[in-house]
Amino acid sequence: MHSLPLFHRINGTRVVIVGDGEMAAAKARLVERSGGVPCGETEAHHAKLAFVALEDARAAEAAAMRLKRAGLLVNVADRPDLCDFTLPSVLDRDPILVAVSTGGASAGLAKHLRLRLERLLPQGLGRLATALGAAREQLRTRFPDGDVRRRSIDTALQEGGTLDVLEGTSADRVHSWLAGTEEASATGVFEIVLTSDDPDDLTLRQARALGVADTIIHDERVPEPILIRARADAARLVSPADIPAKGNTVILKAAPGVQN
Repeated sequence: MHSLPLFHRINGTRVVIVGDGEMAAAKARLVERSGGVPCGETEAHHAKLAFVALEDARAAEAAAMRLKRAGLLVNVADRPDLCDFTLPSVLDRDPILVAVSTGGASAGLAKHLRLRLERLLPQGLGRLATALGAAREQLRTRFPDGDVRRRSIDTALQEGGTLDVLEGTSADRVHSWLAGTEEASATGVFEIVLTSDDPDDLTLRQARALGVADTIIHDERVPEPILIRARADAARLVSPADIPAKGNTVILKAAPGVQN
């Protein structure tokens, strides 16, 4: 990854905006929308973040250097080489935020990817997140075991599940789902023999299995781009595994010719 994706909470905090015109105004609107307080460079000692929106390249670089020396993280419009952080294109389904970043390579590409996602993700998705958040204690009571709880949620949220994330009315079924008698999906072992080192060659079923697996057992030739399709918190074991697999397990085998 070219960057570490983070969502920075700025509610009630000052954020420096350097510049005039529409470009600076757009940054100020974004800060205000996120709960921050736009301010000038004279208040930099109160801030941790800054946006530089100046057309003049030399003036923009000078402003960025001043702010960095003051200890701020700086974003410079149209100058990814000077940026400590970049701004993604954001899809807002409050409280869900989906951010698409190209690392400053192409804001237009990020925008059009976000527009495609806009058509896919229903407006009710935020309500589903809110309902699940409000039901956190009920979830713990209903499924006291953490692994069982996670698998139950996975089963409900998957395509065709009771709380399918792409169904706009899923939020209305959270309470009836918690009151039901269904249990977590059965655990098991799913074996994948890779035909190439390209993650796009994974079938939909294989990609889903990787996404919900608790344990990944793989040989040393399995490439990292395949492995990162699994959950970040999934246990990784290099076969032969000395540690017993737990929960849903995916065994990844590289076919002859697949190189790490």
